[in-house]
Amino acid sequence: MVRGSSGNWALQAALDRRGLGPVAGVDEAGRGACAGPLVVAACVLRPGDIRRFEGLTDSKLLTPAARDRMYDLVLDRALAHSVVVIDPAEVDALGIHVVNLEGMRRAVARLATHPGYVLTDGFRVPGLTAPNMPVVKGDQAVACVAAASVLAKVTRDRIMTELHQKWPRYGFEVHKGYCTAEHSAALRAHGPIDEHRWSYANVIAAAAEHGMTPPRRVKTGLLATARNGVAPVVQNVLVPPGRLAEGAAVSRRGVEGG
Repeated sequence: MVRGSSGNWALQAALDRRGLGPVAGVDEAGRGACAGPLVVAACVLRPGDIRRFEGLTDSKLLTPAARDRMYDLVLDRALAHSVVVIDPAEVDALGIHVVNLEGMRRAVARLATHPGYVLTDGFRVPGLTAPNMPVVKGDQAVACVAAASVLAKVTRDRIMTELHQKWPRYGFEVHKGYCTAEHSAALRAHGPIDEHRWSYANVIAAAAEHGMTPPRRVKTGLLATARNGVAPVVQNVLVPPGRLAEGAAVSRRGVEGG
């Protein structure tokens, strides 16, 4: 039994003591965004490095400056780490949950040091190459998962900042592709671009308003079809029925000029 009050190194330490290390933590960033990539990271921290990582926790709870400092520290001190970037086209082709699981498998497989045990944030990941266990709020409860969350979020935030330079009208630098009021207003005003996830209902709805169709194939069933004339609801956004055809070429009207 490992108590939460023991700190976020306790579970890793318990596994190491029982000969189940090295212990890898895995987490993602961008699952809930409607634009930009999904980024998944895996990280193996050195046993006994707890003092060097004072303040390590869920990346979302850190300030941007603290995240950047922790990111550099993880790169410098981790026994092994890997980062997998999954672009919006793969999300659209397979679905967010499928690519999230696949990204976690890829991240673990790419670690230079193969883990003896893997801890994941929140849900079980089948197909990993080592024994594994999901941990509720793992990015707060387990140091190596928190380290992975830092790697994933900083990597993704930097990608979104680069996208902002190309497409400033969408405000990616501020909201990082999440569905904020500002982002939603920009989507309605300008329509989506390739960097958006065309399997997400708010993107589909904004595209329909501009007479646009997907720039790539979207997995069957992700572009839900209306039944009995009622528009399907996905992510709390109504999708106008019959407006978008799977696999059709994108119309760039209203998008050029970024």
